[in-house]
Amino acid sequence: MIRIKSDDEIARMKGAGAVVAAVFEAVAPLMKPGISTGEINRTAHRVIVDAGATPSFLGYGPAEAPFPAATCISIDAEVVHGIPSDSRILEDGMIVSVDVGACLDGYHGDAARTYIIGDVPPRVKELVEVTEEAFWKGLEQALPGKRLGDISSAVQEHCEAHGFGIIRVLTGHGVGAELHESPNLPNYGRRGRGLRLEAGMTLALEPMVTLGSFNVAMTANNWTFETVDGLPASHYENTFVITDDKPVVLTMRS
Repeated sequence: MIRIKSDDEIARMKGAGAVVAAVFEAVAPLMKPGISTGEINRTAHRVIVDAGATPSFLGYGPAEAPFPAATCISIDAEVVHGIPSDSRILEDGMIVSVDVGACLDGYHGDAARTYIIGDVPPRVKELVEVTEEAFWKGLEQALPGKRLGDISSAVQEHCEAHGFGIIRVLTGHGVGAELHESPNLPNYGRRGRGLRLEAGMTLALEPMVTLGSFNVAMTANNWTFETVDGLPASHYENTFVITDDKPVVLTMRS
């Protein structure tokens, strides 16, 4: 079921999104060689709790093996759901995605950024840049009367025009009182197809883009996805609301 949000619900989601934005401001200075992903996670967790929110990801998933951290931190060939650890140290030449969710007043905000550590090859830098650009290309299509496929195809067309792969098995999603709500929002598709968009829909669009093949596999920890060819992947995400005018991103500072 698609949940159209009221003005009050959107205001609550904006509050949660502001917490997520504050996390990125806090962790950005840590994106340098010698810092552990465990330290990044602790910083993010502290920002969330200090804001009176709770980490959306901590404890998420099956009761027998819930996600153990406040953030997902994925390095190089890892696409999403990387588990932070004090033994994972950032090194020059890595790219690192940080995915953050926060719940405040019963509503979630969800976003991700990919950071470049030191110097990387030009093609990897382009991968990170194009992934972010693809989000904004998709967002341009998030208007009442358009369809989900208009967003999805805009993301796909931009990334493939640059020769990058679009992951098929992982998608964006609705978000609100639940971290993951209907509908799924793929990063590939056909214009004019899919659910018709309406004002009040709140979605998380998250291009997940690869340097090589779009095929991915689950790792042994049963959480992290990585590219099957071992080439880097990039991830960029924001939560937004569709309005009668233009879409409004809820997980960035105004």
